[in-house]
Amino acid sequence: MTSRYPLKVRAVEWVNGKVRWINTNLLPYEEVYEESADYERIARAIEAMEIRGAPAIGVAAALAIAATAFNSPANSVDQLRDVILKAIDRLRRTRPTAHNLFWALDRIKRVSLEQHLDLEEYRKAVVDEALRIYREDVETNIRIGEVGDRIIDDGDVILTHCNAGALATAAFGTALAIIRVAWYRGKRISVIATETRPVLQGARLTVWELVKEGIPVKLITDSMVGYVMYKGLVNKVIVGADRILRDGHVVNKIGTYVLAIAARRHGVPFYVAAPTSTFDLNSTVASIVIEERNPEEVRRILGKIPITVENVEVLNFSFDVTPPELVSGIVTERGIIEPPLNVNINRVIGGSKSA
Repeated sequence: MTSRYPLKVRAVEWVNGKVRWINTNLLPYEEVYEESADYERIARAIEAMEIRGAPAIGVAAALAIAATAFNSPANSVDQLRDVILKAIDRLRRTRPTAHNLFWALDRIKRVSLEQHLDLEEYRKAVVDEALRIYREDVETNIRIGEVGDRIIDDGDVILTHCNAGALATAAFGTALAIIRVAWYRGKRISVIATETRPVLQGARLTVWELVKEGIPVKLITDSMVGYVMYKGLVNKVIVGADRILRDGHVVNKIGTYVLAIAARRHGVPFYVAAPTSTFDLNSTVASIVIEERNPEEVRRILGKIPITVENVEVLNFSFDVTPPELVSGIVTERGIIEPPLNVNINRVIGGSKSA
């Protein structure tokens, strides 16, 4: 697909009836692309974080269903529908927290449950909807960048956490989309990236993306965020999100909450960048399932180098929840949602089918 900005990193793509993705577990050491038409293989890739980031997970799941429909030997609509619904159920069980996964699968499911008298028409309808989700993701990310450019001043140093870049989406990113557009438009900016323990998405992925773009970046440890703000080294914080509730609570990578507290203490604006597909208008904070991952992610660096006593008990929450009073604004493709978030989310997004 064409774009008004360079798409230097395409994390998830549709290629001749298969899903193609960058294996993010191997970055920055190896740039390896995987391909499969098997929804089980793609489900395992999501679980193992070969594919990660809320929008990317949603796009990959949609394309996995498309590949299933495209390649299935089913000889009737009912037979193909059974296969598709089985695939949807499997993909729904991959990761519990990111809302885009369920949003994308619900869109595909609605199409799959429509009445189709012709098998090939049905197959095409499912594939077309998945490709629509993919194209919308890329365009939405670019629009987030264009909307968010207005919060970036020439000379800003922007702190970001985890990876909310092209590797977390189909292409271009959310938080990094804002940084990309500002850079392409000639603003002299630089980035501070947190390492993001325990899987090091900031060190491995965000830094890799920014170096690829030629955007100046410095890497810090997670525990350094308060001090760099105290030293006045940061002008803005921009992070992504895995789920945003109707009242403005933001679910994102573990460490985001502490970062928001530090930003508030030091008067640094704290922005969230996310597409409207990340908004969950039905759940409450109490009902969210926060994923807990394998303790070995904490006991070992990248699953290899042990750093503690063998078999020590570990807490490994993958996400945390930032309350709305710590958020300066949420940058979406429809505009910047400003406080009070509970009022303005309803105004901008409430009742929308796309939310």
